[in-house]
Amino acid sequence: MGLHNFSPSPGSTTRRRRIARGIGSGMGKTATRGTKGQKARRQIHPNFEGGQTPIFRRLPVKKGFRNVNHKEYAIVNLDDLEKNFEKGAEITPEVLESKGIISLSKKDGVKILAFGTLSKKLKVSAHKFSGKAEEAIKANGGEAVTL
Repeated sequence: MGLHNFSPSPGSTTRRRRIARGIGSGMGKTATRGTKGQKARRQIHPNFEGGQTPIFRRLPVKKGFRNVNHKEYAIVNLDDLEKNFEKGAEITPEVLESKGIISLSKKDGVKILAFGTLSKKLKVSAHKFSGKAEEAIKANGGEAVTL
């Protein structure tokens, strides 16, 4: 036995079709394209749907884009601080997460917003503050520390 004795199984390989090589090839004249019509005469774009509105025009377009440098913050309002913390408490993102007020798993930090009122002196550490929130914290004698 040698390599020269091996051959493919009968019927497992077929010759390549040589289209449009004359009448004798069996695929001459119309070159397997049938007769007449747009498909016989030229190549049609694969997305062409025969004149109906194409799918890329039927589906709605997603508007805009998302900046790769965009940061998403976990939001905490002043009324959340008022409800959940005692006077003189020191508030950090870790404390907020342990109390279940925010979840930092998929966020880039904490932002304090001025929704509600604050009447306690608190030391708040966060990544961002809105202007009015910072004013409200300082107005009660508290401290707003940007991380």
